Amino acid sequence: MTSHLLCNGSLPACALAVTLLLGSSVPAQSTSKGTSLSVAQQQAIAYLDANRELLWQLNRKIWEYAEIGLQERQSAAALVHVLRKHGFQVELGVADMPTAFVASYGSGRPIIGLLAEYDALPGLSQDTVPQRKPYREGGAGHACGHSALGSAAVGAALAVKHVLEQRGLPGTIRVYGTPAEETGIGKVYMLRAGLFRDLDICLHWHPSGKNHVLFSSSKAITSVKFTFHGIAAHASASPQDGRSALDAVELMNIGVNYMREHVREDARFHYVITDGGGQPNVVPPQAQVWYYIRADRHEDMERYARWIMDIARAAAMMTQTKVTIDIITDNHELVPNRPLSELLHEVFRQIGPPQFTDEEKAFARQLQEPLEEQLGVKYTKPLDDAIAPLPDKPTAMKGSTDVGDISWFVPTSGIGTACFPYESPGHSWQNVAAVGSSIGNKGLLVAAKVLAAAAVAIYEKPELVEAARRDLKQRLKGRTYRSLIPEGQKPPRSIR
Repeated sequence: MTSHLLCNGSLPACALAVTLLLGSSVPAQSTSKGTSLSVAQQQAIAYLDANRELLWQLNRKIWEYAEIGLQERQSAAALVHVLRKHGFQVELGVADMPTAFVASYGSGRPIIGLLAEYDALPGLSQDTVPQRKPYREGGAGHACGHSALGSAAVGAALAVKHVLEQRGLPGTIRVYGTPAEETGIGKVYMLRAGLFRDLDICLHWHPSGKNHVLFSSSKAITSVKFTFHGIAAHASASPQDGRSALDAVELMNIGVNYMREHVREDARFHYVITDGGGQPNVVPPQAQVWYYIRADRHEDMERYARWIMDIARAAAMMTQTKVTIDIITDNHELVPNRPLSELLHEVFRQIGPPQFTDEEKAFARQLQEPLEEQLGVKYTKPLDDAIAPLPDKPTAMKGSTDVGDISWFVPTSGIGTACFPYESPGHSWQNVAAVGSSIGNKGLLVAAKVLAAAAVAIYEKPELVEAARRDLKQRLKGRTYRSLIPEGQKPPRSIR
């Protein structure tokens, strides 16, 4: 591990080194703000305080690996190594994905699952400094904080195992290693393989710029690649003999952009041209465009996806080309759960938000400065230091997640903790810098404590499972789970 963090000259170098880099000198998070946590819950929290450096080292290791979805071999192996070392039974390579795993400890019910993610985003490598500086030139980076996400999930599971052993409580704790969340793949194909079939409760978390319970829905999304096949020809000498696949891509995109006028305001369509041909004097015989299609409700997203597929076929007809349509994945919106969200909020309130030092706040403030200039905004604080109230009604997230599909079958809820500068944009280099520092370490430690203490509460009061099931059943009344993924389709081996 390198200490590049100190050399920018804009903050007191020695103080910042001690505070922001991994090491035992980082102050421990206080165990609890209240007294209503049970003895077993406090045991889980004490375990995490005693083992915090293991989780911080794990976060940093995965942060440095920064592997993109379906290629997270070292990251998955690091998590699996820790779980096996601490007595978990682990099955690696489940659901036809080499980097997916399920780790289990205990026996009987309730069976509680914790979700681990560990994929990074391409092109977003960033060192732990407040200026744009790739950690690895051209590499990926954890701009969504999944290095911390997987580490905290594993930490929470270790703490729960410790309590189950110490207290003699019945029940099973599982960690689901779910690859390629950024492309919505891992959890959907694990669900299709039946790996969540007997789960009673699912708990999750995500690094954030805020401390809050995720009592919310999300956008349904499908990921589709459209590959057009034409005829190559000399673009100047014999253009009449060619049929341009790139023309078809461009006509398709024009059609979709006109379609935007006639969809609900919650719809989102984004695309990148992944193959536009080789060189200008060759009529492109093949071209490809990759779409994400989103809406608040899966029913609307399905309708838009079919409309866009019709536009693609029409573009092929106009250019006398052929089109192949590959549905890579299909994610449903999150189904919120009130009883679980209330439990998480109460536990979170007792434990309290991450407590940051002046040096950490100064570092976060430096990360915000270029965003203020570029976006024309003014941030009110560098790091979130409070826990948001639990809303009366579920909120609507603008993003999407494959956690949503699990939530249609298993009562599910989660939290976000401050690991990024306050209101930092998602998928920014600023987030990579923060989550790889002690800011991310403190956020993940609080997340692990909340998840572990909430799970322990369910083991101590298993009647919470039935309350969560009733809430899920009521929210899904009259709705049917449908997927656009063809029956029997295997997960992709790579996505890019």
